[in-house]
Amino acid sequence: MNNKHVTVTYRLDGRIAVVTGAAGAIGSAIATLLSACSAQVALLDLPASRDRLDALAASLPGKAIAVSCDVTDEGSVQAAVQQVERELGCCDILVNNAGVLPPHASLQDTTLEVWERTMAVNVRGPFLCTREFGRQMLAHGHGCIVNIGSVAAAKPNALPPYNVSKAAILALTRHTAVEWGPRGVRTNSVSPGFIMTPMSAVNYANEEQVKARIGMVPLRRLGTVDDIAQAVAYLASEGAAFVNGQDLLVDGGFLETPLMHAQPRSDQYGGYPG
Repeated sequence: MNNKHVTVTYRLDGRIAVVTGAAGAIGSAIATLLSACSAQVALLDLPASRDRLDALAASLPGKAIAVSCDVTDEGSVQAAVQQVERELGCCDILVNNAGVLPPHASLQDTTLEVWERTMAVNVRGPFLCTREFGRQMLAHGHGCIVNIGSVAAAKPNALPPYNVSKAAILALTRHTAVEWGPRGVRTNSVSPGFIMTPMSAVNYANEEQVKARIGMVPLRRLGTVDDIAQAVAYLASEGAAFVNGQDLLVDGGFLETPLMHAQPRSDQYGGYPG
């Protein structure tokens, strides 16, 4: 996301936001928009990404800090909580964005190593961050958690561990929303559809793949990282004050299309040729 072209729709004045996986394409877009909405932002990612975190922190319009953190490690997450509290204050908004995309493989060919790594980052990480940063929210009686899911939670594809991990995230979202809602903490998720990022580039390796994916989206385009960031900012804002336990699909209508694509081509989309 280009900081000079950020559309600010929501205000988060004075809020302290934590974004995991902040060095990635979607994470940096989320962090940039939350900062533009006047939140103070803690950027969490692995130590290997520290240079990118530092550069991002320096580019943001508001106060931001870079925090080296392995979300799969309990001690690392606890240390990150302490650093954020020491340098910014208590977390008001947590965005569980860190995730990995395993290589394409059939279920029978998926190795235990790949399965466990995917579950560690995509499920254990959000659990640990929710539990540890959530303690501050519960102590203060308010807070907002936004988990990044995926349309893969609803429809199988060529990434079995990823699909299962994202389904688990939606279950974690619902449980946290119900258990912590009475204590002032809202929890929701955002599930992206087709978003081209460096991590997902394998799915857009050639023009034919890109065209095929666009053709399955009623809005006839791929999503952008800004589309995801805007959804997160909405859920983090007072505009979503009565939204809890929901999964916001940001997929251009993709998940609604299977029956349409099962019709004769001439009948698809009401005969519209686009």
